[in-house]
Amino acid sequence: MSNPNFSSGPCSKRPGWSLEVLGDGALGRSHRSTLGKGKLEKAIGVSKKVLGLPEDYLLGILPGSDTGTFEGALWSLLGPKPVTVLVWESFSEGWATDIAQELKLAPAILRAEYGKIPNLKEIDWSSDVVFVANGTTSGVRIPNWDWIPEEREGLAICDATSAVFAMDIDWKKVDVLTYSWQKCLGGEAAHGVLILSPRAVERIEAYDPPWPMPKIFRLKKRGKLNRSIFEGSTINTPSMLCVEDYLDALEWADGIGLPGLIERSKSNLRVVEEWVNRTDWIDFLTDSEDIRSHTSVCLIITAEAFTAMPKEEQSTFIKDIAGTLSRENIAHDTGSYKEAPPGFRFWCGPTVEAEDLRRALEGLETIYLKKTKYLQLGGSND
Repeated sequence: MSNPNFSSGPCSKRPGWSLEVLGDGALGRSHRSTLGKGKLEKAIGVSKKVLGLPEDYLLGILPGSDTGTFEGALWSLLGPKPVTVLVWESFSEGWATDIAQELKLAPAILRAEYGKIPNLKEIDWSSDVVFVANGTTSGVRIPNWDWIPEEREGLAICDATSAVFAMDIDWKKVDVLTYSWQKCLGGEAAHGVLILSPRAVERIEAYDPPWPMPKIFRLKKRGKLNRSIFEGSTINTPSMLCVEDYLDALEWADGIGLPGLIERSKSNLRVVEEWVNRTDWIDFLTDSEDIRSHTSVCLIITAEAFTAMPKEEQSTFIKDIAGTLSRENIAHDTGSYKEAPPGFRFWCGPTVEAEDLRRALEGLETIYLKKTKYLQLGGSND
């Protein structure tokens, strides 16, 4: 049976998933019971194993999905040093706004338009540097980790929610990293994961932020890092149903292995690349292959009649096609992010099957050609 789910969050469930895989497990039990805490400890341990996390790095489960977890990291760690924020899509813009307007830290902001990336050689590493590993709303990823020096004065603080389990992470180059299991493993939303290096732990224990700290952001207890968070004791009550679902996804991921997960995502990108290369009215939002995402793949229509339209008409046209794809159960949630240039976005992470992606792209082409024939809108395949 084909799977038409291409949302960029919550993302498609793993192949073969069904409600039955959840069982009853720890449902209805306290997360602080031996059973409940054991499930959380297992989720932490298997996550570290699959990701190949260094022994001296910590991994803990926090509330609020990736957004809440990343905010918690920013509020807990920023302040002692200047801050640089790399911005090239919506969520990184949000981090820059919060650092400037909520924490009032006057960050240096290096911006690039959608489809591009800032000049990574311009970064001052005497500052803390905040960035996304993959721009979920732009389809742009960092090209590699070489631009981050191992010997750096500031902390490297990375939102990697649409990269973890699908892209290589050079852990020596990261001090703080967050993700949500609703992305590359297709888990249920509302929980985030925080990874800290020894340097980040040192910062937390040596620094007390001047602003009030909401309870769900508090990583310290009696002046030290609250290490129990990284041993399965969550700040607030987690959904044990979501934890059971994450454990199922981790079991699937562990069976494939990290290299296999990465290859599944890369092979999905190759499916899109093959289709784009033979289709003259579509292209990637980014024209640079070395920063092209293979999880959140963003596409734009290049037909002259479309590009000549006012942006509002472009958006309406895209929504019409995406809506038709969904109504016909070919592909759901394929419209571009609301703040991104009008186009299409297909999640191509490791839980997506290549054959489902091919079927979705064929459906997109068929619907596009029907609509452009009616509207006399470009494309030599009319």
